[in-house]
Amino acid sequence: MDVKSRNYLIMNRQALENDIKTSYIMDRMISDEVLTLQEEETVRQQNTRKERAAMLINIILTKDNNSYRSFYNALLHEGYRDLAALLQDGIPAVSSGNRKSSMDGMTSHVKTILCEGGVPQRPVVFVTRPKLVDAIKKKLYCLGSDPGWVTVYGMAGCGKTVLTAEALRDPQLLEDYFPGGVHWISVGKQDKAGLLIKLQNLCSRLEHDSPLSQRPLNIEEAKDRLRLLMLRKYPRSLLVLDDIWDSWALKAFDNQCQVLITSRDRSVTDAVAGNKYEVHVESGLAHEKGLEILSLFVNMKISELPEQANCLVRECKGSPLVISLIGALLRDFPSRWEYYLRQLQNKQFKRIRKSSSYDYEALDEAMSISVEQLDDNYKDYYKDLSILPKDVKVPTKVLCILWDMETEEVEDILQEFVNKSLLFCDRNGKSFHYYLHDLQLDFLTEKNRNQLQELHKNIVNQYKKYYKLNTPVLSQEDCMYWYNFLAYHMAGAKMQQELRDLMFSLDWIKAKTELVGPAHLIHEYVEYSSILDQKVFKAESGERLLEINAHDDEILCCAFSADGEFVATCSSDKKVKVWNSRTGQCKCVYEEHSEQVNCCQFNNKSGQYLLVTCSNDTYIKIWDLNKKYCRNTMIGHDNSVNHCRFSPNDEYVASCSTDGTVKLWEARSGNELKSIEIKDFFKNADEKPDDVEVLVKCCSWSRNGNMILVVAKNNLLIWETKKVCKSSDAVLKSELDVVFHNGEVMILAIYNQKNLQLINGNTDNVIMQTTAQESPISCCCLSEDLKFAAFGLESGTIKVLQLSDGKVLNSWEAYRTPVQHCRFTPDCQTLILSAHDSVIQVWNWQLSECVFLRGHKEAIKDFRFLENSKILSWSFDGTVKIWDITTGNPEKDFACHGGAVLSCAVSPDGTKFSSTSADKTAKIWSFESSSVLHELKDHEACVRCCTFSPNNKLLATGDDKGEIRIWDILTGSLLHFCSSVTVDEGEPAHGGWVTDLSFSPDSKMLVSSGGYLKVSRHLNDHVLDLLQFVSVFLVLGQGLTHKVQESGPLKPGLSWTVELGDRHV
Repeated sequence: MDVKSRNYLIMNRQALENDIKTSYIMDRMISDEVLTLQEEETVRQQNTRKERAAMLINIILTKDNNSYRSFYNALLHEGYRDLAALLQDGIPAVSSGNRKSSMDGMTSHVKTILCEGGVPQRPVVFVTRPKLVDAIKKKLYCLGSDPGWVTVYGMAGCGKTVLTAEALRDPQLLEDYFPGGVHWISVGKQDKAGLLIKLQNLCSRLEHDSPLSQRPLNIEEAKDRLRLLMLRKYPRSLLVLDDIWDSWALKAFDNQCQVLITSRDRSVTDAVAGNKYEVHVESGLAHEKGLEILSLFVNMKISELPEQANCLVRECKGSPLVISLIGALLRDFPSRWEYYLRQLQNKQFKRIRKSSSYDYEALDEAMSISVEQLDDNYKDYYKDLSILPKDVKVPTKVLCILWDMETEEVEDILQEFVNKSLLFCDRNGKSFHYYLHDLQLDFLTEKNRNQLQELHKNIVNQYKKYYKLNTPVLSQEDCMYWYNFLAYHMAGAKMQQELRDLMFSLDWIKAKTELVGPAHLIHEYVEYSSILDQKVFKAESGERLLEINAHDDEILCCAFSADGEFVATCSSDKKVKVWNSRTGQCKCVYEEHSEQVNCCQFNNKSGQYLLVTCSNDTYIKIWDLNKKYCRNTMIGHDNSVNHCRFSPNDEYVASCSTDGTVKLWEARSGNELKSIEIKDFFKNADEKPDDVEVLVKCCSWSRNGNMILVVAKNNLLIWETKKVCKSSDAVLKSELDVVFHNGEVMILAIYNQKNLQLINGNTDNVIMQTTAQESPISCCCLSEDLKFAAFGLESGTIKVLQLSDGKVLNSWEAYRTPVQHCRFTPDCQTLILSAHDSVIQVWNWQLSECVFLRGHKEAIKDFRFLENSKILSWSFDGTVKIWDITTGNPEKDFACHGGAVLSCAVSPDGTKFSSTSADKTAKIWSFESSSVLHELKDHEACVRCCTFSPNNKLLATGDDKGEIRIWDILTGSLLHFCSSVTVDEGEPAHGGWVTDLSFSPDSKMLVSSGGYLKVSRHLNDHVLDLLQFVSVFLVLGQGLTHKVQESGPLKPGLSWTVELGDRHV
């Protein structure tokens, strides 16, 4: 056996031993006469399946190349295609003797076989392409002795027929694999009558010794006749079908024999059964090969060719067809080098007329014939490709925007073009990029010259429709295409005003120079200078463009959006307004601040319009311009907030206040990350912090976001962002899980950001602590049997560990963003995962299998388990869905709210669920009827949480104003209203938000959490052992600063609070 083949067997030995079952594989190898019955018995005597596989491989390693081929074919036939693919490149090469050339080694017998079989002779001018010839022969070896198909495909004129014929000139190939001969038929584009004639002629040729037999009268009869001839008279022969266009025509030759076809359409064999192999013939010849062809046609040495020869080969784009057509013309008209070069450069394809044996009269006919064969509904899509830039691989997303289609629809259309060799696909990781051969693009451009302006205009309008007033961001696969070619399309569409606006947008200039550098931008300014000059003149005139009467009181701040499309203003009238910067039309008005609004600023990246505002009411709010209500309220300052700013990457918000602090917040969640006491930097040794007054007026981020600058009094203070946004103190984060098991309370919590601790809640003892992870831990959970724990990392990885020894059992790179939630299913074999992503993942960590739940259009907020392997999920897109986690299919879809769904709860009897939303409403729904039972509208702020009472009679809801309402489930009526009571000298009872709610088991008391934990009596004078209940939360908060505040003796109306530092429970 060849060394290469042995190495491939040894290299992939472990994968083979783990998977294959030997019995059926050995049956095939015995029938191929490469394995003996004694060797089969030796394999069968082994004890385990893996040992039997190992023994079979040992035996094969002692044998010759035929054993390797037989084993490879057996893997294919028995369904081990993935394992066969591992061995494919190790298939032994063909032995063809010393092989001065294929023709030199041919015997008279082989020449007779080729001649009688109708195999075309070599063209007069022929240059070798040995790699492609060997590739075709290798695929023919893969057929072995079994029926199957080898497809040699490529664009028009790439040399498919010549290469196939050359591969068949190998005597060893014919002798070893096709001793029954080769039967070549040129099919071409045929109707049914033409196909019948082709079949009749082929049958007549094969029945040359039976001249009196009647010709078949229809295609079915001809197909049956051909099948019998191939099986009985010409076993182990090869049928070659040259230039197949239609899959229906190919079915006439589907007769369980070995077939090689040439085609422009890669998918033509989809309609037939059997083993299939492909050889793609590249469209371009090397430059030296092109010169060699020209030199042979004009009978000159390459060094003697005129200078136009190099230019001609370049203009032919490496196409063997075009080079051969030009060469044949020059042989007849040797003085026309300059003329034919000019015709190619001017795209005058019709003037390059036939002067060889090629089937088409002119070059344009050769290229257009494939386009004309497309279905009518595909032709317009192909025409749209006329405006693609040369030598550019275009992401799928660009064409999704152009055609306003889903990715899958676009890929299906483009695959049709790829299959017919009209387009090329580059699979770059998970995404596909498409491009045209230069010659195809030249042909399309010339053919559709009068429509190019409209085609350019269409792609620009589709871009504007898709991105509206946003611009692409780097994370989007189409981003670089638009930054490189949007101006090109605008110029092609003669959209002069749009081009001026684009090229003088400061945000576009900034983004483009950061992504591609200044050189490309300068080139565009030079290229389109005649259009841009007018804009410069207007900009220098200082002309007033717009004046808006915006507010009823003094405007305190204004800001442009990142793309300049919107202007935001805020005022002493407590309002925030957003305006169209071109028309002056008001887009939205926000009135949720209760005092004057001091500052407003848009986020820095285009693609989503976010606005942050701050006010004398001590709140910072983030608004999404596509929503009616505030997206996040950040609560923590004790006095007026003067200034706020997004970080450059929009992940954080900085705010500074009259209370002498600068606070850093996570923009997405609204959580406070760090509070910096600026007044500490100004106090004297004998002063207390409370005696120092420092008004912090302004803050700013460095361009890369690594530093934050604060101005206070006459000082500039600078901090490194990483050091203040992530505390280095060893504290327990709020992400934890608790399991009550056999009388014990077990707590799994994140310690020091990168460690995980298992704590006994009864004794406070740390039972287990993991080593530091490579990324901060973002969530964790325990299995119900307390055997396993799972935790998600900010890198997007999820891991499962064994609690007995802390060993990591499995890990999965689930997301590109932090894992936000993970929960074990009751059988502990599967984890349900979610991140700031629209897809939920159901990961069987023991089998390493994953089911993806796709359907939500925006990020998942959370999920919870239902019965019978189902889960309930809710999302920022306003919907709630029920999923079957075994199949991944959604079973029910509820369009619940106009804003984000923030929480859901399921009734104890399992017949209803509730949803709460940023649209200030809560709703009760019926699972059975999929309809809303009650809409609860009394809240005045985002409704953040809800819970049903255990007796199935009440629903409690809490909002961002600190208010709690209790509703009758049956009628939907409001039973109790718990207002924003105060503790500690008037501080809000929940720091603003109510973040969670829970009823006591008897449904008579309610626990709420926020900035404080509060236990409220709401129905009668039932007494609860309050201290025991609060102590559970003290255990959960271990590692935090905590204290218990008592408001007086236990009696109706009593409130207890547990303050856990500045953290929400």
